[in-house]
Amino acid sequence: MMLELHDPVVALMRSVGRDIVMPRYQNLASDEISEKATNDFVTIADKESETRLAEGLSALLPEAGIIGEEACAADPAILDRAGEGLNWIIDPIDGTGNFAAGKSPFGIIIALVDGGATLAGWILDPLTGRLCHAMLGGGSHVDGSQVQARETGGALPIAALATFFMSAEERADMVRRSEASFMLVDIPRCAAEQYPRLVLGQNDVSVFARTLPWDHAAGTLFVNEAGGCCQRTDGTPYVVGDLRRGLMGASSPRLWDKAAATLFG
Repeated sequence: MMLELHDPVVALMRSVGRDIVMPRYQNLASDEISEKATNDFVTIADKESETRLAEGLSALLPEAGIIGEEACAADPAILDRAGEGLNWIIDPIDGTGNFAAGKSPFGIIIALVDGGATLAGWILDPLTGRLCHAMLGGGSHVDGSQVQARETGGALPIAALATFFMSAEERADMVRRSEASFMLVDIPRCAAEQYPRLVLGQNDVSVFARTLPWDHAAGTLFVNEAGGCCQRTDGTPYVVGDLRRGLMGASSPRLWDKAAATLFG
């Protein structure tokens, strides 16, 4: 089933990127941007993208439910069934803050999940056309070529820490623990970009506080299928529907263990 779905899903994502997302890039009116919460933006392109993706995915696999970020913003109860049965998970524009500001990165993320397990995930960068995808047990691919996660190889591993959803105390503690063992770099505030960086030799470690499925279901699978390691900070697997805080990805199991001991030990 996964192989049969791949090409239609990719075609749908590319058409939405081409016809809905990119025409609005750097072309949004002020009344087409709003805040769902402080520093949590939504645009007309997010809403139109989710509508089109939901319609297309429902046609491809009618037995699967739809769990979209914007639908959940309107009705939080939808998120309660994220770990129940077969569902499409949709992030219509990941990195909306960047998109709304007229800058990259941003992306479209789709995952197909069954219960708590992610079966397949797709991450599209509409600006460059780069497509990352993974299937459970089938490896990870970028633009059709299979990839293996690789460490950056620097003197200090490179860590991008998503500290903006942490308290001031948590943020200060993580920076203090990190500074002697890692080179800290800015995180792009876009999971659609951050997960590929862990596989493609750009970053070694990333820590996320929030673990919403539209941000992390596809990316976690992508890193793990590439031979990296992405799991809860306590060492347990990431399970869709479990909304506890704390998730860490690394370009190798070795670096995951190092980071866990340093940051959470």
